[in-house]
Amino acid sequence: MNKDTAARPSAENAWDAPLDVTEDRVGQKTSDIRSCDDRRTRLPTSRTDGQGAGDTRIRPGLPSILRAGLRRWFWRIFLFFTGGVTVEGKLPKGGCVVVANHSSHADTAALLSALDARHAPRVAAASDYWFKNWPRRVLCSVLTAAFPVRRHGGGYTDLRTGAGPMLRAGHAVVLFPEGTRGGGRAGVFHRGPFKLADSLDVPVVPVALCGASELLPKGGKLNPRPIRVRIGAPMRGASADQARAEVLALIDAYQERDSRLRRRIARIAVGRWGLALAAAWSFAEALSWPLLPELALAVLCVAAPRAGLRLTVSAALASVVGGAVGLALYAGTSVQLPQPLTTDRMHTAVQHELRAEGARAVRHQPASGIPYKVYTSEAGHAGIPVGDWALQSAVARGQRIVMLGLVLTLIGSVVQRWRRFYPHCLVLLAVAFTALFAWVISMWS
Repeated sequence: MNKDTAARPSAENAWDAPLDVTEDRVGQKTSDIRSCDDRRTRLPTSRTDGQGAGDTRIRPGLPSILRAGLRRWFWRIFLFFTGGVTVEGKLPKGGCVVVANHSSHADTAALLSALDARHAPRVAAASDYWFKNWPRRVLCSVLTAAFPVRRHGGGYTDLRTGAGPMLRAGHAVVLFPEGTRGGGRAGVFHRGPFKLADSLDVPVVPVALCGASELLPKGGKLNPRPIRVRIGAPMRGASADQARAEVLALIDAYQERDSRLRRRIARIAVGRWGLALAAAWSFAEALSWPLLPELALAVLCVAAPRAGLRLTVSAALASVVGGAVGLALYAGTSVQLPQPLTTDRMHTAVQHELRAEGARAVRHQPASGIPYKVYTSEAGHAGIPVGDWALQSAVARGQRIVMLGLVLTLIGSVVQRWRRFYPHCLVLLAVAFTALFAWVISMWS
């Protein structure tokens, strides 16, 4: 194994099961190399008997295909909630070696969700880490269909003895020729995978993974976004440099379609201005502002779902604080702030609820459609203690904002693949909220 591969850290994440397998160390004994060559001559190929790895009539067994199908849909469903996966192209018939750029722990999941089940994809994993004990062995084998390969000498031999029968059986064997995660574009490809493919007369299929490095950056956090898997044309007798050039061409040809408006709002949402906007909106709505804080969360969370949790918590806390401030402002005074989009019937209904239940009356607010500011003003005039009001508001109002905020965050993650339609979503959102407000006001008029 060369120095670049030997320098890999031994601890990897569960997403990163595949291992680059290059040629063995320069110091490998000549007898070991000769033994590899001897084994090569004993491996049947389509060149000699029509039943080898290059035979496109060969397919994996039905149990392997069924397991691959279940694994494929597991990762498809998982990635659906982080933006989804779209696929361009398909693998050729028969066994093949799949080589792809490696920039994220999410690469393996993306590939397993994209490659068809009839090839029952298998991946190479570090035996010194992923097969060190039975929990890791089970995790790696079940979720990523991995087989063990040594990283510190003998890796190419393991690859030939492990991947050879798989390729002859029609499997697609996934390898990352870079040997470690890069920065999004393909780094230097090592020769091991290509030497293996040439020795077994199977094609090398270049694959470009676009978006995975943004979904789960190296050393970063999960950032929901779509992944595009672009499968190139199969190559025979290709060198490492030729395959790398093809992967880079696939990456460069990919054009991500997004909305400029969404990008601008997302930049606001993930920064301090996003938190300030969500908090100020909720605080003002508890006093006088006519528009619900959920409207602001819908705009921000769909644009930047990774910021959804903190935006939601900020909005919930600010709403409760605004309610406490409003109650203190109205208590024992004749102050009455403007409350647009409210009716006298709303105020009368809230007065009856407060007389009957005290601070607990605010629990009716989410279902009644009456704005929170109406409850706040009437609670202040009724002399409800601030502590009781804040506690009951946190249970009722805070719970509603948190639940809706998390739902909006989930929606934002799911619709990432349609980000270019973000302006259209805002138009539909405005129409829906307008219709909702009109219905609520007409009901309480």
